[in-house]
Amino acid sequence: MRYIRSTGEGGKTTKTLGVIGGLGPLATACFIEMAVKMTDARTDSEHIPMIIYNWPGIPDRTGYILGKSSENPFIEMARIGKTLSGQGADYIAIPCVTAYFFYEQLCKEVDVPIIDMIGETARHLRDNGVRRAGLMATDGTVTGGFLRKGLEQQGIEVVQPSAGGQKLLMDIIYKGVKANMPFAMDDFNAVKKELLDAGAEVIILGCTELSVIHRDHDIGPGFLDAMEVLAQKSVLLCGGRLKKEFLNLIT
Repeated sequence: MRYIRSTGEGGKTTKTLGVIGGLGPLATACFIEMAVKMTDARTDSEHIPMIIYNWPGIPDRTGYILGKSSENPFIEMARIGKTLSGQGADYIAIPCVTAYFFYEQLCKEVDVPIIDMIGETARHLRDNGVRRAGLMATDGTVTGGFLRKGLEQQGIEVVQPSAGGQKLLMDIIYKGVKANMPFAMDDFNAVKKELLDAGAEVIILGCTELSVIHRDHDIGPGFLDAMEVLAQKSVLLCGGRLKKEFLNLIT
């Protein structure tokens, strides 16, 4: 069954966003909150409609990419994407950077457009004159190389943490945010300093668990949150009005 199209102020028809969620659940909730807060809306009906399929049972993306798990996340993501399409989604957002390892494969399997968080992030940096970006991401995203490739295609040099810095990030993501446990902001700041000292002009929050940290903590200037880029594009594609303060997302 397909849902009836939503109409906003003046009878304007808006597009429906489908969200492949649960990767992880807190990041999905943060993404929805982002999109709502970015929208210049005076009434409920001026917000974009969303269909959220929150399925935390999707196998871990990093584990599969690193060869530590044989459970392929693509299977469940494709199933959910098809379900959202059948329910009337016009666009699909995936608030998980590591999931974009499967982006091209998913685009072939799902018959509605999947918003390209990687490409949009790279273009946002390029359009703001950034030529050297630091990367905070999971081991799966780093090993998969797709985010680095997307940035380099836009002429952006990528700076990655040392092995020690990368371990700190993985502990923050998996033992902290995903596990709903405390973590040390000193560790986050240590990786930040390392990337800035290596010449990064802007640091990309390239994991949606790090977006939760961005929401809850003062991380300072010089960051671009990839999930904010996804939320911004989702609002615009679905016909929402964007608040002026969210035109440039670099802190």
